[in-house]
Amino acid sequence: MNATDDKTIVKDYFNSTGFDRWRRIYGDGEVNTVQLDIRKGHQKTVDTVLSWLKADENLSEISICDAGCGVGSLSIPLAEAGAKVYASDISEKMVQEGRERAEQILGNADNPTFAVQDLEALSGNYHTLVCLDVLIHYPQEKAAEMISHLCSTAESRIILSFAPKTFALSILKKIGSFFPGPSKTTRAYLHREADIVDFLQKNGFSIQRQAMTRTRFYFSRILEATRK
Repeated sequence: MNATDDKTIVKDYFNSTGFDRWRRIYGDGEVNTVQLDIRKGHQKTVDTVLSWLKADENLSEISICDAGCGVGSLSIPLAEAGAKVYASDISEKMVQEGRERAEQILGNADNPTFAVQDLEALSGNYHTLVCLDVLIHYPQEKAAEMISHLCSTAESRIILSFAPKTFALSILKKIGSFFPGPSKTTRAYLHREADIVDFLQKNGFSIQRQAMTRTRFYFSRILEATRK
């Protein structure tokens, strides 16, 4: 399966059965044990990134692109904190849900600005580019090209999170592949941290802050890099 096929599958998934599943996970309603664990893990990743950005005390002065924004879990609190936020996602349903949540929480539809867009089509220039838990949908051979493109839109900083390729996680992923089910509709790609760091450095960025979110069913390595 090539990267184009992966993108089509991801888009179709998050506009159909995946949308309802992940809207529940990113919401506050009742979910099963695994979904609750993923919800808590994803929120920890969002909270970590929020804490980094708020610690710099300049949110009202910068523009942020939330690439792969989902339902706005990061975009909305960033806008609430004063940043100018541009949020995009490949799924039209996710983007619409994000707009509705922003209107409910913030009372307007001006900020964040939401758009239906895949990562390849992302354009513009932003002080900070954030892309959380999206690289899991991109194979290794596509990741370098994608990160290079994302870096080209980031004037000062890029923050990425990804599922790290470790021996333990590779074993868990292999075991999981023996038990296919309706929830395993998209491929999940793990990435070596050394490769991601190398991709960032080749595009003129150096690592500043890093963190790891780890729960029973959710694993996400977070890297912040700034232009050298």
